[in-house]
Amino acid sequence: MDVKKLEQMLKNRTPGLMDATGRYAVLVPLVEREEGLFVLYEVRALTLRRQPGEVCFPGGRMEGEETPECCALREMEEELGIPPSAVRVLGRLDFIAHRANFIMYPILGLVKGEAVEGMTLNPGEVDSTFLVPLEHLLQTKPLEYDYTLIPHTGENFPYELIGIPRDYRWQPGGENVPVYPWEGHAIWGLTGRITRHLTALLKQGEH
Repeated sequence: MDVKKLEQMLKNRTPGLMDATGRYAVLVPLVEREEGLFVLYEVRALTLRRQPGEVCFPGGRMEGEETPECCALREMEEELGIPPSAVRVLGRLDFIAHRANFIMYPILGLVKGEAVEGMTLNPGEVDSTFLVPLEHLLQTKPLEYDYTLIPHTGENFPYELIGIPRDYRWQPGGENVPVYPWEGHAIWGLTGRITRHLTALLKQGEH
């Protein structure tokens, strides 16, 4: 191995999430109205195999070499019929390294009000949408719940090869789940985490 070639390869490489099974991006849509700023949420179609009826942001898996911004805008158009030209990208929020070994990039964008009024939902992906005043999210602490993740190994795990006992004390994991109730909807999971992160950033910016 040529050390100089190795060094050059690492210089030209952007580090990612090790062993990631996928890269995803979502658009966090802000909508400006006379009453102030609102956050636009989707309700997933009830016919979807995974997470039907749950609240989410428009988004999906990144394709090829596309950037998180391009992915989020493409998914927004596919799901809500809102073209990229109607969205002003404001920047990236913190990414999520999920325990299922994928990475998610939330992109904050300002969507033109007329585009939201005229959007066309893709019935195969979206059941409905709703708006939540940003001020409400800033003033309302989410309900928070914790659960524990316990590692489970099968009978064929190579304890002897590694040199550890079968009653080895694995480090348990855990998750904190924020929940924002809103008019019959529950904003939770990754969408709740992104919402909580956004409001925390905005509060930091006020000081």
